[in-house]
Amino acid sequence: MSVVSPGIVEHTDRGPLGRDEMARVLARDIPRGAYVNLGIGQPTTVGDHLSPESGVVLHTENGMLGMGPAATGDAIDPDLINAGKFPVTELPGAAYFHHADSFAMMRGGHLDLCVLGAYQVSASGDLANWHTGEPDAIPAVGGAMDLAVGAKQVFVLMSLFTRTGEPKLVRECTYPLTALRCVNRIYTDVATFEITGGDQVVVQETWGISFHELRSRVDVPLTVAAP
Repeated sequence: MSVVSPGIVEHTDRGPLGRDEMARVLARDIPRGAYVNLGIGQPTTVGDHLSPESGVVLHTENGMLGMGPAATGDAIDPDLINAGKFPVTELPGAAYFHHADSFAMMRGGHLDLCVLGAYQVSASGDLANWHTGEPDAIPAVGGAMDLAVGAKQVFVLMSLFTRTGEPKLVRECTYPLTALRCVNRIYTDVATFEITGGDQVVVQETWGISFHELRSRVDVPLTVAAP
């Protein structure tokens, strides 16, 4: 059963969401006609849930505008890949350009939004997504720093809890930071959060968990939007 309470929607009858369901929820909130970069990994799945009518233009940092959904079967072209080296399709009007030009777009404030994965996000919107700090971990910042500070909005797509049950939404990040106070929204398998820069994080929607249970499992002050 879905319960609509003042300021929040709780889907107590379904959840946690699967990866495709998470991507679909995020895709729903991307503004029409926005220029968007999808980060490596799970964020790339968002492109499979954007309708042609949305007018969203996808950018990939290896030098393409107008990227379409993932390519399969006969549509696979080994020369047409995204930044994660996975085959993609092109939409009518797609354009290709030098890697340096792509990063100029990212750093110059020309992207309306980027979608990134994360190891941790703080209550104030700090992002940690390139290194866990473990001695044997391989750091891989890629273009995340450029996107985090260059895009007008940053959406994070991640599971809310680690495999050992620790929340990734934290009061302060303990992993090396990618950027400070850059995250606007967090889309997870059990809840969607809005980072407002205030004392509390706003919970917009939940899946398979109530707001009160969520608040007991996350050590961050949570609230709901004013009705």
